[in-house]
Amino acid sequence: MLLGEIAEIKTGMVLTRKKAEFPKDVKATYRLITLKNITENGILNDEPFEEFQSNDVLNPQHFTGNGDVLIRLSFPHTAIHINEATTGLLVPSYFAIIKVDSHKFLPEYIAWYLNTDEVKKELERSQAGTRIPSTNKTALSAIPIVGIPLTKQQAIVNLYNLHQKEKLLYSQLIEEKEKWFTALTKKMIKGEMKEDIS
Repeated sequence: MLLGEIAEIKTGMVLTRKKAEFPKDVKATYRLITLKNITENGILNDEPFEEFQSNDVLNPQHFTGNGDVLIRLSFPHTAIHINEATTGLLVPSYFAIIKVDSHKFLPEYIAWYLNTDEVKKELERSQAGTRIPSTNKTALSAIPIVGIPLTKQQAIVNLYNLHQKEKLLYSQLIEEKEKWFTALTKKMIKGEMKEDIS
């Protein structure tokens, strides 16, 4: 089956149309999700959300909802699952919002699936020959989705979450080791300098 058969897909909002040019034009201020908020692994980082000052009160359809999947429309086409903590963010036009039929597919599974190498290569192929490499709703709708039972989908999601936690712990360990190594070598050099002076 295809992604377009199991999900509603729409692109985010073109911000220039609703951006307030002057302070007197501001009707509402919204938190905006941007490319800098998302890692290549499809995880939200600690970067603060930008504020978008709008000249209008915006339709709720332009904001993230619990269970949505966002996918970046340009390389590297990173997908991210939206949970309760990340709802209510304004989605710009360089993302697509995917609302999955949750009776058949877990949104977390779809986000993981869209981040696989096979899907990313498929999206790259669909852009061959274009001057500005960017995908669209038609290309996303045509992505083949492997349907597996919900229990297996949940098992993959659990395994993926565990894998991401391990990667985070490893990166933190490497960072700590780097600090330890830098501090130790500085201490050793200072010790040598004292001996030279004496």
